[in-house]
Amino acid sequence: MVQYRRNFIPGGTFFFTVTLEDRTSSLLVEQVGLLRDAFRATRAKKPFTLDAIVILPDHLHTVMTLPPGDSDFPDRWRQIKSHFTRAVVATGVPLSVNHRGEYPLWQRRFWEHTIRNERDLERCVDYVHYNPTKHRLVSSPVDWQHTSLHRYVRGGILPADWGGSQAMDNDDFGERKD
Repeated sequence: MVQYRRNFIPGGTFFFTVTLEDRTSSLLVEQVGLLRDAFRATRAKKPFTLDAIVILPDHLHTVMTLPPGDSDFPDRWRQIKSHFTRAVVATGVPLSVNHRGEYPLWQRRFWEHTIRNERDLERCVDYVHYNPTKHRLVSSPVDWQHTSLHRYVRGGILPADWGGSQAMDNDDFGERKD
């Protein structure tokens, strides 16, 4: 069996990819309000800073910074996933139950990358913001509604016509190229 090693750095900044089990689903954007509620509820119990996020139909990418002295990102993802799943079930969206009595909405694991320096942070945030264009959901990143890019534009960090960089064409994050 594969041994998954996590890099637990208290107060660290991490890039995450979290995916639905059904890669043809669009539940994350259909129920984006419930997903935002799940993030808020988790952050109220276990604080973190959401440096960047993009919510796509079947997966999401985030850059998250934990508080000093805290390295427990797995529990935060467990809480976000379970809160969202319970909320979706409560709306009446039909979800099957597996042999363990669980709703197999999410892939069991998530992908994480420890941010090493400012350049790495910039590269990861750009990747998050460019991702809807990479997946051909929109022609320009600013056209995607469910992204922190708009916060970066409003704050004057990025121009309104930001379109990513040529570096976004490479596959630095282990995702399958289409």
